[in-house]
Amino acid sequence: MWLLILEALAALAVLLLLVWWTMFAGRNKGEPPPPGDDRS
Repeated sequence: MWLLILEALAALAVLLLLVWWTMFAGRNKGEPPPPGDDRS
């Protein structure tokens, strides 16, 4: 039983890692600036 719970938690951790990686990989300081911001 514990093995199933551990496997489910590992799968959830992998899923969350993939979602985080696809959202924030390659961006400087996370989110891009808003469209009206001309400080660059």
